Amino acid sequence: MNPIDGIVQAVLYEGYMLYPYRASSVKNRQRWTFGSVYPRAWADWSGSDASMMQTECVIEGDDETRVTVRPCFLHLIERDVRELNEPAAAWTGVDELSSRPVASLEVGGRRFDAWQEAGEQHVEVPALTLDELCIAGLRLPFSLPGSRVVEPLMEADGRVLGALVRTRAAIDGRVECCATRLAERTFRLTVRIVNATPVDEPQRLNRDAASSFALLSCHAVLAVEGAAFVSSIEPPDELAEAVASCTNIGLWPVLVGSAERRDTMLAAPIILYDYPQVAPESAGDLFDATEIDEILTLRILTMTDAEKREMAAGDERSRALLERTENLSASDLQRLHGTLREVRVDTGGWPDVSEESGDQPNDAAPWAELDAKPRLVCVNVDGVALQVGSRVVLHPHARADIFDLALRDQIATIESIERDFEDNVHVAVTIDCDPGRDFGLARMPGHRFFFSPDEIEPLREERSS
Repeated sequence: MNPIDGIVQAVLYEGYMLYPYRASSVKNRQRWTFGSVYPRAWADWSGSDASMMQTECVIEGDDETRVTVRPCFLHLIERDVRELNEPAAAWTGVDELSSRPVASLEVGGRRFDAWQEAGEQHVEVPALTLDELCIAGLRLPFSLPGSRVVEPLMEADGRVLGALVRTRAAIDGRVECCATRLAERTFRLTVRIVNATPVDEPQRLNRDAASSFALLSCHAVLAVEGAAFVSSIEPPDELAEAVASCTNIGLWPVLVGSAERRDTMLAAPIILYDYPQVAPESAGDLFDATEIDEILTLRILTMTDAEKREMAAGDERSRALLERTENLSASDLQRLHGTLREVRVDTGGWPDVSEESGDQPNDAAPWAELDAKPRLVCVNVDGVALQVGSRVVLHPHARADIFDLALRDQIATIESIERDFEDNVHVAVTIDCDPGRDFGLARMPGHRFFFSPDEIEPLREERSS
């Protein structure tokens, strides 16, 4: 697959099978957690689920710019296992009288479990120009018919012992697209995906039953011709306000494909950076693209035989994953064990810091060189000399991780000023409103956070002191 298809597939199947890939695991009791769009009646009744997702992004183009929108999602398949009351010499079908539902059935040396699968679905949306989207927009309904497929389960000698029954519920939905002109060559694109499936008496459904009518792992691929998308994470200063005006609900748009062209965006239900990539060392999909392949691979290899049999009985994707993992060579495993992608050299100046003399180096310790450097007693930020005990406001970079972003605009107190082997300065802080702040002062993890000097702002009282 090309790089765009690779990352789209990774997002589509994120969480499809949660480690440890067995239906009996407690953590797998609720599999469909990313990008689920439920019928309105169920969403209103549950009070915690969405019936619509929306993404907005900014385009630099003109009236004739053509826009393509491709929504994708998974359609739940309920897979039941039925065992014939009496083995049959030939397949004649299965019905309620001649068979019974079972949780598991072993046929031909393989085990088959009743569980859930899912099939890919794509909605074909006609390409429209920005002018057309500004004037009339698009409101496109779609329908997916229900289905029931029966697969006989036969021994090597041809005797039929049972069947797999795969059932899909019918789903109705709608794709809405429009554009708003913000400036002569600047437009805001809005894409909304709605689940319009009618559901009577939603209170009679449990979550698994409601998921049969849901759009699972829902996302959208957006493309333009002869124009460029603007990064939603790091927009240029002149378009920062336009990007800030975008409203994204359940989806987050990031640039994918060519950085030179900026003609494709992926609106994903998980948090990604611009131009995400699937590691080339990965031997295949582990259905958890936010995890580390090496860890999951080694854990699979430590499963017991009984656990592996249950994993293989889940569905064909988990069975193929198990077979691929067990067939990895030593060199395949070695490629997963850390890779240096690139070396970046920062030629800029360091923050203005004051130093005091430190101890002499201890050559026996690997960090002796670091310990030998003069200690930092303060760091200059916006003309204010900040030191241990100074209070600051946190402003993490747009590309910070989600935990740091959650601390945006929090007031914190500097606990220490440190630097690494490359002389990068890091400010360790504790959060003033953290009930566990004492743990941070004791330098325990989870309550002590590091930020660079350009991610903090002196509190007003520090400026006046």
